[in-house]
Amino acid sequence: MNSVPLLEIRNLKTFFPITEGVFRRVTGYVRAVNDVSLIIREGEIVSIVGESGCGKSTLGYSLLGLVKPTAGEVFLEGKSLDIGRLSSWKPYRRDFQIVFQDPQASLNPRHTVYECLAEPLLVHGICTRREARDRVADLMKMVGLSPDIMHRYPHVFSGGQRQRINIARAAGLRPRLLVCDEVTAALDVSVQAQILELLMRLKSEMNLSLLFISHDLSVVKAVSDRVHVMYLGRFAESAPCADIFKKPRHPYTRALLDSIPHLQPGRKPVILGGELPSPANPPPGCVFHTRCKHVQEKCRTSPPEYAAFDNGAACHFPLG
Repeated sequence: MNSVPLLEIRNLKTFFPITEGVFRRVTGYVRAVNDVSLIIREGEIVSIVGESGCGKSTLGYSLLGLVKPTAGEVFLEGKSLDIGRLSSWKPYRRDFQIVFQDPQASLNPRHTVYECLAEPLLVHGICTRREARDRVADLMKMVGLSPDIMHRYPHVFSGGQRQRINIARAAGLRPRLLVCDEVTAALDVSVQAQILELLMRLKSEMNLSLLFISHDLSVVKAVSDRVHVMYLGRFAESAPCADIFKKPRHPYTRALLDSIPHLQPGRKPVILGGELPSPANPPPGCVFHTRCKHVQEKCRTSPPEYAAFDNGAACHFPLG
């Protein structure tokens, strides 16, 4: 395996300005991603988990250049990108693709499936217009769909079929990293299993690296090599998948695991109390202290240090 990470981000920040008045005066910022560092190595599956609104999707968009980061560094195979110019991502667009959460909104309703799949192939010069039909047919077969339906419009397909089409569009460019943003969240449980099986097969066949963004811990446990737990724009804990589920060190990670429903009689999930604070006005000290049952005075005033890429918990008093 290549010792240089496929993708590395250091101290990435993505803030969105809050404006008021006729002159749109900036009065504050929504700190969607706040000082995050991450490494993705070739051929591995890295997952990001957390509650809705914690910044998972914004992080995915930022490291692909779909959203302009405010500060930080991004390295692609050791080469630094100028995050101030989104055009600096252009040479790598083919290598880094994304599958979005909503399979219907991800497809142009005015285009047939053939047009949706052929367009990126033509834009990147992978094939000619004459060759496009055969390439699209191969992509349809690859994701388990019949090429005979390529001239239909997206609205006639089920949610699972549309997501297969989205995966085919991304995989058709033979990317090296595929960002999966809640790809199973809008699907039935049986269809979720089929989509995950498809992604695992493509990963094996194409030597893909996957960044898996999800709030479904059972899915994360089934597919991940490493897991980053995100809270209010920051990583609360990072560790190999087995360690996260067997021995979590951060109270927030423990709270997420305790909230999973169980089939055992008499065993009830423990619901995390309180509400997620506003990313426009995060609490001082540890951002989780307002909901943590282990909080101490130091947590309210001093932010915990967190510097590890692969292992670590941003907590003054980590769990044993």
